[in-house]
Amino acid sequence: MSLRPRQFDLIAFDWDGTLFDSTAIITRCIQLAVQDVGGAVPSDKDASYVIGMALGQALAHAAPDVHPDKYPELGARYRFHYMARQNDLALFQGVLEMLNDLKQRQHWVTVATGKSRRGLDDALQDVSLKGMFDGSRTADETAGKPHPRMLHELMREFGTEPERTLMIGDTTHDLQMALNAGCPSLGVSYGAHEPEAFHTLKPLHVAHSVRELHDWLLANA
Repeated sequence: MSLRPRQFDLIAFDWDGTLFDSTAIITRCIQLAVQDVGGAVPSDKDASYVIGMALGQALAHAAPDVHPDKYPELGARYRFHYMARQNDLALFQGVLEMLNDLKQRQHWVTVATGKSRRGLDDALQDVSLKGMFDGSRTADETAGKPHPRMLHELMREFGTEPERTLMIGDTTHDLQMALNAGCPSLGVSYGAHEPEAFHTLKPLHVAHSVRELHDWLLANA
């Protein structure tokens, strides 16, 4: 640890809407899934609000009029629509350069996401991401956001303290999870949630682009 003279040793990134340009497609897949099972189709705002939650929790919130008996079908229809569009998804421009710089500075770079383990592992098969992340936690193997279990487990794995752990995300769920874990956070405004909702959760900064996020981390992390 003496070789890590910086403010944060462990940096945990949310995935969708923070590193991965997927907010619009996830929103549309939620709407199509709800439509398929006969529910009232949520607005773009309501569908995007649940991004970052565990899938079952997210779909139940987005489709309050759908009976719980239909939740398995609702989840299956979401996965169907998402799989049909997943080749249209990509990392935000500049993400790889930012992650490489953080690795060069010997930060532990991790992921804390509402995706499933299978979904994250599929995304990480991209050759450009091989070996990029030191660790990860998903909602289905821990607990959905804003429960702090993902961050608690990552901190235990790497032996870091909350004040030395930074959570970065695009939703209030991410920032609330950080607050619940006692960790500082950064928000990004280019994902699922409007940044006006972030301020009560006290992020250190709200970045409006990957370039701004990259610059802030180089100067402050």
